[in-house]
Amino acid sequence: MRNVIKLPERGKAVFVGDTHGDIQASRLVVRQYAKKGFYAVFLGDYVDRGEQSKENINFLLSAQKQYSRIILLAGNHEMSTIEPVSPSEFWDSLDQKQTDEYTEIFKNFPLAVSGNGFLAVHAGLADLSCLDDWDKIVPGDPNWIKILWADFREKEGECLGSLGGRIKLGRDYFYRVMNSLGKNVLIRSHDPYAPERMFNNRCLTLFTSASYGKLRQIAVLDLSKYVKLIDDFELITF
Repeated sequence: MRNVIKLPERGKAVFVGDTHGDIQASRLVVRQYAKKGFYAVFLGDYVDRGEQSKENINFLLSAQKQYSRIILLAGNHEMSTIEPVSPSEFWDSLDQKQTDEYTEIFKNFPLAVSGNGFLAVHAGLADLSCLDDWDKIVPGDPNWIKILWADFREKEGECLGSLGGRIKLGRDYFYRVMNSLGKNVLIRSHDPYAPERMFNNRCLTLFTSASYGKLRQIAVLDLSKYVKLIDDFELITF
């Protein structure tokens, strides 16, 4: 299984932040973009917080079978049986058979999408300088934790400590890893308290769930464009 999916340098893509049970947002993206041939990259966290977690993830899994360009990245809330999350309403509602079934599905979700100058993940960056090495990451290891759990802070430094089990990564870490990977822009979600843009317009944090009481946002990209800054994406709110 590959942890990193590479997008072609042609076509169009839409990037979708945490949906957290917001099936209306997922349906809109599928209807407006996936059905029209866009690559639809969902950045994880399809369950918990929202009232329709099971409906949301089941809809996305079904849509993925119909539209092969839908990509569902792993989020920390999909990996609660490996690294517990809170709240966990979705998981708490399942019996053991259902828990095993969803765990088996989720463990095959990729960790990242790579494209022409950009990288998309759920949360943070693995401390690896080659994307081929990302395919060696296994659930529960330190780099897996960074990708699914880390937050970024606009402060000097590498690792700035942790709070509530969430690692805080600084400006120096971001620039070092991104530059070593040859990527200009990171698209992520995970942290509702992060600024939309960080690190000189190179780190974009998206949210596409009504659960946080803010407008949903997605990012659209022409894949033939070499991404240098966040401004190369079209940001859409609804």
